[in-house]
Amino acid sequence: MHRLLAALVLLLSTTAMAQAAFPDRPITLVVPFAAGGGTDITARTVGKFLERSFGQPVVVANRTGAGGEIGMAAVAEARPDGYTIGIINTPGVVTIPIERRARFSLESFDFIAGVVEDPASIIVLDRSPIRSIADLVAAARANPGAITLGSAGIGSSGHIAMLLLEQAAGVRFTNVPFSGTSVAVTNMLGGQISGTTSNIGEAFVMTAGQPVRILGVMAAKRMQFAPDLVTFAEAGYPIEAGSIRAFGGPHGMPAEVLARYEAAFGKLMSDAEFLDDARRTTQPLNFRPRTELVAALRESDRIHRALWAKKPWNQ
Repeated sequence: MHRLLAALVLLLSTTAMAQAAFPDRPITLVVPFAAGGGTDITARTVGKFLERSFGQPVVVANRTGAGGEIGMAAVAEARPDGYTIGIINTPGVVTIPIERRARFSLESFDFIAGVVEDPASIIVLDRSPIRSIADLVAAARANPGAITLGSAGIGSSGHIAMLLLEQAAGVRFTNVPFSGTSVAVTNMLGGQISGTTSNIGEAFVMTAGQPVRILGVMAAKRMQFAPDLVTFAEAGYPIEAGSIRAFGGPHGMPAEVLARYEAAFGKLMSDAEFLDDARRTTQPLNFRPRTELVAALRESDRIHRALWAKKPWNQ
């Protein structure tokens, strides 16, 4: 009996020590998109904070391809020990399983927190005759399909935003998919397309100093860093679209490890250096704790399933 109790005490103390030791080696932070984009910038900003919080290196691994599916699948299929986490974006985390047989679903992840919500925008060259959202809609209505708008790919946040505007305004654009937002912006600057979609944070960073006009933002209210930029709702089209940049790991992470992450992320919004980095790189912060984040993701799934039922975005 004494031996059994001693073994049990040893097991419990060993488990407690293992839990307290997390993390005791580097953490991999998977980014499902290329380096340099908005998602990558968010991941590296958060990764630097986690290094200070945990006292271990955070290695950012860009696993690109298939509209983010390869990277998100790598997180979903990782060992659920907390040493592999990822930045998990909307709309891809919900749209990819809707449009095809994916290697993950919302249930494949243990979500930690949402950090950035980067609403969609539409950009044109400054010399374009399209000077407002009303001009854009009028041009598309006069010549259906003649307005070519770039996006970061089929089913990307920009493409979905374009479809929502088509639906709200009763018009038709031509989506021109590229391998990323930066490529779409380059083609717009070269005059190959009428304009491009972009999340607003990326738009400000990628077009800084360029002769462009941002027509508006698909957000519930105006952005603090761009108070003169109108919302699409103000123009008569109450559309909210863009990307939630959330963090999570594979489903099945130990509760104590998940709690360590939640505690660390809970301190983000009071960390002066993190807030300064986010402002400097134009990242629209909107912190969502785990429960609130999961509810938002389920609502996003509902909205996109309804959109798919009306107009599949891969057709």
